[in-house]
Amino acid sequence: MVTPASNANHYDVAIIGGGPSGSTAATLLRKYNPALRVIVIEKDQFPRDHIGESQLPSISAILDEMGVWDKVEAADFPVKIGASYTWGREADQWDFSFYPVEQWKDEPRPAKFEGQRRFTAFQVDRAIYDKILLDHAAEHGTEVHEMTGVDEVMRDADRVTGLKLSNGRTITARYYIDASGTVGILRRAIGVEVDIAPELKNIAIWDYWQNTEWAERIGVGGTRVQVRSLPYGWIWFIPLGPSRTSIGLIVNAEYYKNLGKPPEDLYLESLEKQGEIHRLVKNATREHKLTATKDWSQLAHRLAGENWFVVGEAAGFADPILAAGMSLAHASARDAAYTILELDRGEHDPVWLRKRFDERNRTNIAQHIRFAQYWYSANGCFTDLQEHCTKIAETAGLNLNPQKVWQWLAQSGFISEALDVPTFGSFDVASAKQVIDRFAPAGAKPLGFMVSGYNVFKLNLRGAKETFAGHLTEGRIEKVPCYQRGDSILPKVGFYGAVVDVLQRTSDAREIVSAFSGIVSAGGTADGATHNAMLSRLIQCLEVLIEHHWVTRDNNSKKPALRIAAGDSRFLRSREETLKVLAEHGSETTIQFN
Repeated sequence: MVTPASNANHYDVAIIGGGPSGSTAATLLRKYNPALRVIVIEKDQFPRDHIGESQLPSISAILDEMGVWDKVEAADFPVKIGASYTWGREADQWDFSFYPVEQWKDEPRPAKFEGQRRFTAFQVDRAIYDKILLDHAAEHGTEVHEMTGVDEVMRDADRVTGLKLSNGRTITARYYIDASGTVGILRRAIGVEVDIAPELKNIAIWDYWQNTEWAERIGVGGTRVQVRSLPYGWIWFIPLGPSRTSIGLIVNAEYYKNLGKPPEDLYLESLEKQGEIHRLVKNATREHKLTATKDWSQLAHRLAGENWFVVGEAAGFADPILAAGMSLAHASARDAAYTILELDRGEHDPVWLRKRFDERNRTNIAQHIRFAQYWYSANGCFTDLQEHCTKIAETAGLNLNPQKVWQWLAQSGFISEALDVPTFGSFDVASAKQVIDRFAPAGAKPLGFMVSGYNVFKLNLRGAKETFAGHLTEGRIEKVPCYQRGDSILPKVGFYGAVVDVLQRTSDAREIVSAFSGIVSAGGTADGATHNAMLSRLIQCLEVLIEHHWVTRDNNSKKPALRIAAGDSRFLRSREETLKVLAEHGSETTIQFN
């Protein structure tokens, strides 16, 4: 179904907001149905600065699907290999990597979305990035109106009936998407409330700098985001290009209020106090664009109605410590576009489509908020905020014992972010366990892997029923088969589907691992590092299925047991461990630490 061309003020889809969420939804709608008439209404004139510059690898696949990867790559944004933290029980420095840094290979840029680049992200200058995406949506046939506000959202009960714009036009559409950020223009007009996590009410203060030193240079254009804790908050240091860097301070709102200092004074004092950041900006110059804003984690009660969807930060915001904001924005916008496309096809129950969109995206946001609550409660570096951190744990009912933490974090499950891969608050399962062990009180028993020490693994489908779940691929929401027991599902797609298939053929650990290796090899992975990363995902899927009782484990005393150690991961190391590995094994690329 498309709009008759004769009605100039009527559209198939009207999108409020031209940031990454709005551009993603518009581009994918037009890509998969070029006949749709789509309009984006944006109150600002691009380019314009915006925070939220640090991405996660899940975004790269969406950029590739949008057909905009090459344009973003050509902008010469730094390649984000991971992040470096001062966070946890002690004030030591540790590194998180999306890809083992010692196996990173130099390659010329711009590069294609293949090989090692599938495991990386960008650190983007939003002034440039957002304009690339919005222009790309326009090139795909989206009607874009900048410097245009929405003065009124007209509605009839829960149905949106039109938008009155600041340029005097009144437009109507079959569907509406609220991508207006935390202001939530359509969401507020509909009357959808939000839950705010009171313990994550923070203030963000930031500025841009020219010609800082990079803390790390990894090969051609690669680096890590730097996150450095202070007694009362933390600093981000994000190179955005060859010369520009975003540096910001996050501080608890109540602490900031009681301090009574102007934001600029606190900001500059904090950069002075943090020795590493101070060294990096010693010879740099500020752009003097200092901005301060509230930085509150929140989640809307509802993300879909009769003819409207809420995406990005209008849907919810998770604290930036996990850098998940942009991932949630792109993913929810993609989901909204797919849902509208399926509603038009009329092949799925519309009630199910809306319910699936709402539940999946609210769960994803809630999971990231929950993980952020844990990060703050477990940071021993916040010496001025000890009482506040204790209160976070008490409010959440959180015991910092690693086993208890894991159970608490896993309440929303491991399959909420994606049906086909094991992810957990934007970390994989192994890295999430390592984080918990690193933050745990001294002497606490490490989490370990449930697969370790066993050699017999069997599917447990007792009490399960066969049903289906929605899987997004190539513009379609496919109903993929899955098993369900209570609130837990076991999808038969992607990595999980591969594990189920193997377990239906054998229960022997050695044969299982051999079959996993064969699956990866058959997929044509290019190098050993990529092969190992894919094999690790299959092992982690098996771990998740044990956690959720979809797989039982046992021992055959006549056969060797599987041994997996969470601490063996190449993706989370202390800085000392990183330097030791590089010294012992070398690297195929140049790695410089300043």
